[in-house]
Amino acid sequence: MNSGMSSSFHDFNRNLIKDLRAHGGKATDGPFKGRDVLILTTKGAKSGEDRENPLVYTRDNEHHVIVASKGGAPTHPSWYHNLQTHPIVTVEVGDEKFNARAKVIDGDDYERLYKQHADVNPGFWDYRQKTTRKIPVIILERLDS
Repeated sequence: MNSGMSSSFHDFNRNLIKDLRAHGGKATDGPFKGRDVLILTTKGAKSGEDRENPLVYTRDNEHHVIVASKGGAPTHPSWYHNLQTHPIVTVEVGDEKFNARAKVIDGDDYERLYKQHADVNPGFWDYRQKTTRKIPVIILERLDS
């Protein structure tokens, strides 16, 4: 773990997760207020420990769609590496919690889903300008209980 930014980022995520769980999946303040946010729990690629991340999502039919933007950083977020190693994840949306298979999207659906996500959350257009990496789009396919 490095500088203060990292720990304040973790505090921000922890507080946002607490807020989401206390209010049926709705953020009550901050940059995520009024946005659709889910809590993604991945298993650490190296540690094997559960990692929780609040992420803005959109829908594509019955699937939730998330984007590994990391604010346009040059590297993928750690949760993306985790789900590549362990694609079975836990998703919390509203008052619901379920297991899903994370599937990285490519081909024709990639551009369609990225555009759909960025049209609802315009910051994602900016993230694309900030990095040369292809920002991954992931769909979360619900697994039968």
